[in-house]
Amino acid sequence: MVTSARSTSSAQTRDARPAPTDVRRRSVRRRTRWIGLAFAALPLALYAAVVLVPLGQSIQYSFYKWDGVSAASWVGLKNYVDFVTDPVLRTTFGHVLVLIGFFALLPIVLGLLSAALLTRAKQPGMAVYRWIFFLPQVMTTVVIALVFKRIYAPDGPLNSALRAVGLGSLARTWLGDFTWALPALGLIGTWVTFGFCMVLFISGTSAISPELYEAARIDGAGPVREFFAVTLPGLRGQMAVAMTLTITAALRTFDLVWITTHGGPGTSTLTPAVALYKAAFQNPQIGLAAAIGVVMAALCLVIAVVITRVSERD
Repeated sequence: MVTSARSTSSAQTRDARPAPTDVRRRSVRRRTRWIGLAFAALPLALYAAVVLVPLGQSIQYSFYKWDGVSAASWVGLKNYVDFVTDPVLRTTFGHVLVLIGFFALLPIVLGLLSAALLTRAKQPGMAVYRWIFFLPQVMTTVVIALVFKRIYAPDGPLNSALRAVGLGSLARTWLGDFTWALPALGLIGTWVTFGFCMVLFISGTSAISPELYEAARIDGAGPVREFFAVTLPGLRGQMAVAMTLTITAALRTFDLVWITTHGGPGTSTLTPAVALYKAAFQNPQIGLAAAIGVVMAALCLVIAVVITRVSERD
């Protein structure tokens, strides 16, 4: 009996021990994990030094009143309160909403329409058409701003064309007009982002299974119903990418506005990025500039997270 109990206990002990193959697998997984961390250590350290540390410093500066030279004084949330309550700074949010319509909504609609038309039937010159509208993506914003500044000039091509067709009454100083300066800038943003959206949607449409279109046609779907039933759902991921990039571009736009209008006339084209620059360098208020930067970063993060979550829903 005693021998039988001992043998049973030994058998249970042997069964409880992990198999040699399991031990080796765990060792390989552990070694692979450490190797991966070793390879990622340098990029992570570089990312922390370039992004995380400056971000932490900006958050710290946003709680102080500081001109960049004299001693800083603690003011708590005053810089954030000033950014939200100041009438001039508060108007920058309204300007951003207008720019989002030009930078994001209009290019996405036009991009979807162009993708649907170009992929439905092969047309001659499609490659040239794509290249022309994608051209702004390979041009610097400075060059684009300078070109359109000349186009919008009082004696520029736009006003000359209006006068040539008998519409001289519509000619104006586009970038110097309090009413038309912001829409004029928005149209530049539409031209810049439309090509990106179009190419993105064309690539997404080409990945949709042709069988889905054939099934829709068998069910009697026309071009419009086919677009809403097949093409639009198939471009959910591409639309999320386009919305994230274009909306954040509208929120962060600086060089286009600075080169063309400097935020003027008056404050009619002032954006948060331009307000940040003026607060940091023209009338040194480093704390306020840091607060504006932190708010912009938080808004970009929230926009990206919300769009990603919505696009992932079934």
